[in-house]
Order: sequence, then structure tokens, then C-alpha cells
Amino acid sequence: MSGGARLKGRVAVITGAAQGIGAEYARALAAEGAAVVVADIQDAEPVARAINEAGGKALAVACDVTDSESVGRMVADTLQHFGKLDILVNNAALFGKLSRKPFDQIESDEWDRMMAVNVRGAFECVKAAVPAMRRQQYGKIVNIASGTVFKGQTMLLHYVTSKGAIVAMSRSLARELGNDGIRVNTLAPGLVMSENVLNNPEWAGAASQNTVNTRAIKRDSVPEDMCGTLIYLCAPDSDFVTGQVLVVDGGAVMH
Repeated sequence: MSGGARLKGRVAVITGAAQGIGAEYARALAAEGAAVVVADIQDAEPVARAINEAGGKALAVACDVTDSESVGRMVADTLQHFGKLDILVNNAALFGKLSRKPFDQIESDEWDRMMAVNVRGAFECVKAAVPAMRRQQYGKIVNIASGTVFKGQTMLLHYVTSKGAIVAMSRSLARELGNDGIRVNTLAPGLVMSENVLNNPEWAGAASQNTVNTRAIKRDSVPEDMCGTLIYLCAPDSDFVTGQVLVVDGGAVMH
């Protein structure tokens, strides 16, 4: 694959990587030399196959991040296939297909599902991945939050709340895992025109344009916009960086 080699010899797990931004993350890390595990509850085989055909190394693994046994199997498959685990990108989340609605119209079951996937899913993956990272006294965990945490967002209370929890979780994990050589950081995208967002009428026209208007760089964001920051957080360049949030949204949020 064309690209650099900043992640040569590293093994990375990316959840929610069968499509959209997650698939772009997997391709970007593979292009930098990482062996990637493309994990998703959906069929991740096409993404892994394309990476392998391009000269990279990839393994597709079926994984439900809300199921601790499924997550355990994902880590076991990673270790069996590639021998170690250096990088975990907790990307799996509910967002692209969401319907925007006032908070008092969000059903309790929908709230619980959001927390199970977006918050507990990241927790389950970290819990399963850390023993392998501890053994080698090195690891990079990148949790995916959202710029909405820092500005508030109407009509998506359950989603924004879940991503606020990710920021808090990352900071606490960074403290707890620092002595193990494991860095934990957060990448917080703005609204990205991924496949699901493009196909969701909720984000057509004025809704997405209103977001663009809040940015210093006034254009739509595409998945590729996230990859440089992700690579930095996974690479040795950021070995002295932990507990931080990097917002990548064209300057809508400045903090």
C-alpha cells in the first residue's frame, strides 16, 4: 500500500470498521504499515480484503462491542493471528442512522441502547485489550468522541451525553494506565459526511450547512480529514501525549 511506515510492526484493532469513517481509519493505519483488525458487527470482510489486495495486512473479525464474550474473542483472534496488540481505536458507535428528536421524545430503551454501544462498548474493548498491552508495557488507545461535547447540540441528547462520557472515560483511563506505558487519547470529529450521514435525510441541506457555517474552515468534512490526527495519536510521535482530546472539525470548536 502507498503511504508511510510510521506504524510499521504495529497491530491495530479498529471497531466499527466495516464502512464509513471506521473503514477509512483501517485503510489509513494499514497504509502506515500497521497490521489491522477490521472489527464490526456487520461484514468487515470486503474492507479487509481490499487492504490485503493493496499490499497491506488485515483481518476481518465479527464483533458486537456490547457483548464481552464477543469482544474477548476479537482480542484472542487478534493475538492468534498477529501475535500482539498495540493500538485500539474505539470507533464503533450509533450515530449515522439516528433520528434527531427533542430529548423528551427519546425513549428509555433508545437511551440505554446508545449507552450500551457508545460507552460500555468502548469500556468492554479497553478491558479486553489492556492485558496484552500491559504485557509489553506499551499501547495506544484512541477513543472517538465528538465536537458536540464542547458546544452542546440540540436534538441528540443521548448521543452527545454518550460522547461526553467517552471524554471522561479517556481521561480517567489515561491516569490509570500511564504506569503501564499505555497512552489513552480522544479524537473528537465534527459532523463528517460519512456514508450513513450522506444517506440520512436528517442531515440533508440546511442541517449540514448550519454546521459548516460554524466552522473557521467552511466546507464539509470527509472521513479522510480525521486520518492524519488518528495516525499521530497511534504513532510514536505522540508517546508523551495522554489524556488529551483533539477536536478535528474545521475550527467550529476551539478549546
